[in-house]
Amino acid sequence: MSVHSEIKKITTETLRKMKFDGEKISMLTAYDFTTAKMVDAGGVDAVLIGDSASNVMAGYETTLPITLDQMIYHTQCVVRGIDRALVVADLPFGTYQSNPEKALESAVRMMKEGGAHAIKIEGGKEIEESIRKIVNAGIPVMGHLGLTPQSIYQFGTYKVRAKEDAEAEKLLSDAKLLEELGCFGVVLEKIPAALAQKVSESLSIPTIGIGAGPHCDGQVLVYHDMVGMNQGFSPKFLRRYLDLYSEITGAVSQYVKDVKNADFPNNQESY
Repeated sequence: MSVHSEIKKITTETLRKMKFDGEKISMLTAYDFTTAKMVDAGGVDAVLIGDSASNVMAGYETTLPITLDQMIYHTQCVVRGIDRALVVADLPFGTYQSNPEKALESAVRMMKEGGAHAIKIEGGKEIEESIRKIVNAGIPVMGHLGLTPQSIYQFGTYKVRAKEDAEAEKLLSDAKLLEELGCFGVVLEKIPAALAQKVSESLSIPTIGIGAGPHCDGQVLVYHDMVGMNQGFSPKFLRRYLDLYSEITGAVSQYVKDVKNADFPNNQESY
């Protein structure tokens, strides 16, 4: 039984306490009201409006094309469906990297217009001033290290990051910097499990893993992947809890058949 299951509203402080108490943190993405309601009702601790909306909602190949206005819209939809979970929203590519003033402006819009409880941004030392500026304005910030999908063209691949010593050392040092700057947590994506364990043990703020092994303080998955709505995406780290793609296409096929055969609607379904 979760120590914090009776909490009416999860906050950034709740997540810190969960790490301190040794209770794992559960996080899933959501991009719309209906999904948010279901995810929240299922008892998830935190909901991420990921810029992965660019992939799963808009059909783009990368997370780069999605705009701040679009992310704000998705966040507004999700917030209306949430009673308990902490709502974290990604700032999309190009809205915080260039200068700290723009970063703060983007974060303020996400909080004021989107209604997010916190924002998430990718990177370490290179975006130090942007993080400082946002945190100093009283906005909770979650970091994101390892595979940072907004830098995909720099990496050239979605493979596991920080396998080499130099990159692993930079990641650890970036993680410590994020904590010093006042981030309340950090996502670790696609890095070796041993490194994720080392980082998690070195920080007093929670780590949330995706493809980063079992030793992080919590885990996050993309909802559409977790429930099997996405067929073409099967990374090693993904566990599918449902096969909704088959269920939904099967239901649609049955509906089409019933309509064609004049079985739907029947007398009971007519006024």
